[in-house]
Amino acid sequence: MTLLGWLLGIRLIHLISGIDHWVAMLLLAWVGGHMVYDGLKQNNPSGNEICTDRTRGSSLVMLSVATSIDALGVGLTLALLRMDVVNASVLIGLVSLVLSVAGLLSGNHLSRRFGKRMEVLGGLVLLLIGLRIVISHMNGWRFL
Repeated sequence: MTLLGWLLGIRLIHLISGIDHWVAMLLLAWVGGHMVYDGLKQNNPSGNEICTDRTRGSSLVMLSVATSIDALGVGLTLALLRMDVVNASVLIGLVSLVLSVAGLLSGNHLSRRFGKRMEVLGGLVLLLIGLRIVISHMNGWRFL
């Protein structure tokens, strides 16, 4: 998506830059909101709990799209700054891989230890990331 953003950036920056951060924020808010709701929801009194797997279905698709839109925005920025997109994309991919694996491993451990509280915390983190994306795109708030 970073490479695609760079390609779009050199051609269509004026059409995309106005809404990309809003779309990413809405997608992150949707997934994060559902995570907070599921984490705070009372257990099913019948004992038959329905387990939502965030690694499947619409939640994964929405989170992937939000992340991809953010990478697209980075690619747009690379095009504006006239940076070497190949090296930047490889570095972004490697860092994303390492942090994703670390998040997966620590998430499994923390989920077993703290249960639904970690789902609420994860949802709040996604909401804050979405808010940060929007705030960082507003004039005068570039320091975030």
